[in-house]
Amino acid sequence: MFKRLKYFSLADLSQQMVGGFLLTGPFVVTEEVWNLAQNLRYYHSLLLIIIVFCIGYGALYGANKDRDPDKETKIAGIPVRFISLMAVTYLSVVILIFLFNAIETFHADFYTAGKVVTIASIFSVIGAATADSLL
Repeated sequence: MFKRLKYFSLADLSQQMVGGFLLTGPFVVTEEVWNLAQNLRYYHSLLLIIIVFCIGYGALYGANKDRDPDKETKIAGIPVRFISLMAVTYLSVVILIFLFNAIETFHADFYTAGKVVTIASIFSVIGAATADSLL
């Protein structure tokens, strides 16, 4: 009769991290992505950020009918699970860029690296949200 609410936990964060890092790696170390990023304009990056937020929200709450964002713990009106997903999405890309020393390897600047973050985050959010939903 009563559905048990699934609250956000450390296990959920771990699942997001595995998914986010798993799909991000190949895009951070691919020269084509860095070349593509050099030619992006600011509005391309802005659109990519909007797409990532839409994919993340849709994957967490649209594709999974067992989750209700209104019943989850919130910070400033935003579900903690969604905040965590966005943090994992972007931080996993930034961390891998740093760990692989990709900026120096691809002779790029921080502006280009930021654009790589917006590109690779599409794949990171898919991995993170999928892992959170399936596991």
